[in-house]
Amino acid sequence: MGPGTTGLIVILAVLIIFVLVILVKSVKIIPQARAGVVERLGKYQRTLNPGLTILIPFVDRLLPLLDLREQVVSFPPQQVITEDSLVVSIDTVVYFQVTDPRAATYEIANYIHAVEQLTTTTLRNVVGGLNLEEALTSRDAINGQLRGVLDDATGRWGIRVSRVELKAIEPPLSIQDSMEKQMRAERERRATILTAEGTKQAQILNAEGHRQAAILAAEGDAKAAILRADGESQAIHKVFEAIHKGRPDQNLLAYQYLQTLPKLAEGSSNKLWIIPSELGEALKGVGSALGNFVPDAPTGNGMGHGPAKAASPAPSPAHSPTLADSPEAPR
Repeated sequence: MGPGTTGLIVILAVLIIFVLVILVKSVKIIPQARAGVVERLGKYQRTLNPGLTILIPFVDRLLPLLDLREQVVSFPPQQVITEDSLVVSIDTVVYFQVTDPRAATYEIANYIHAVEQLTTTTLRNVVGGLNLEEALTSRDAINGQLRGVLDDATGRWGIRVSRVELKAIEPPLSIQDSMEKQMRAERERRATILTAEGTKQAQILNAEGHRQAAILAAEGDAKAAILRADGESQAIHKVFEAIHKGRPDQNLLAYQYLQTLPKLAEGSSNKLWIIPSELGEALKGVGSALGNFVPDAPTGNGMGHGPAKAASPAPSPAHSPTLADSPEAPR
């Protein structure tokens, strides 16, 4: 192989390499959710969308691709002074998205660093107007204010801030100890109140139960007394009706009265027996009844076949001797 042939092979190899370099530089594939900025001779030419793109070698230059997806950036803790002069450490998380690749490339040098610094300054302004308690309980309000300020400031950078979250708010250790003691005391106070409320409710329920039981017992006693009185009334009514139907005379009533007298002396504690004043009238009635009864007189042969003779009239009840007329009768 001669020298001419070798030189030709070298030239062809150089040409092939040159063509390959041109193809690599001229053909670009942009992935999905990415965007590229093309500069032609150092000047912005166009923004490349996802897909296949042809560039002019050595004339067009493709800058680093930009991610169009929503990005999450967690910034380191920032020391912030509250309105009541307490230093708290706050961690923030920012959610943002590149909406204009050209502005994000030419309007700001490093948009992530810019968002971090803007978040820090805005956070200090917002939290500086709140005391510690408000800062701990007003996260939603702080997030809303931070998002509004960051979205307005980053709009011209081609960035849209969707959310800002406070990941952690850590007060000083001394304040944490004081807060823990306060929370423990508050829990104990609530427990004491709940225990007292429970005891109060239990006592109220017990008293209510006793009251209802007393009311029901009183109602039962009242009903029992009413039924007992009704029974006694009915018994008295029946006895009264029986007495009236039997039509008792004065003699029967006097006899029953005398039968009742011994019951007055029953009992071991009765030392004195007082005879009622009505005893004389009762004896008079009994005496009159016995005086009117005369048995048949016997005949000579001992057989009573003759008619009974009329009995002599009994002495007047007014002159009949009674126990009441005796001088020895107790009064």
